[in-house]
Amino acid sequence: MPVSLQVAYPASEDSTFDLDYYLSTHMALVGKHMGPYIESTLVTKGLAGGPNVPAPFHAIATIVFKDQDALNSALGDSADVLADIPNFTNSKPQMLIGEVMG
Repeated sequence: MPVSLQVAYPASEDSTFDLDYYLSTHMALVGKHMGPYIESTLVTKGLAGGPNVPAPFHAIATIVFKDQDALNSALGDSADVLADIPNFTNSKPQMLIGEVMG
């Protein structure tokens, strides 16, 4: 059964996020180190949390894997990906691992 890893980067008054670096460099690292295990990726840039409400996240990445074993293997190869996070944000990412339902 497919599983997903969602990584959300919280936005706050004092948080920073370099979207250009994230898309061009960080996601390339994700592909280099975790790519063989990935089925698909989707990056969503936060625009709003509702009408007239600031976005609660700078961005959310959704990465889909064939199964839990593929996710586990990808996470095992993610040290360089995790080490890169301070290069584009001072926000502490939140992660959600889930079962893909549709």
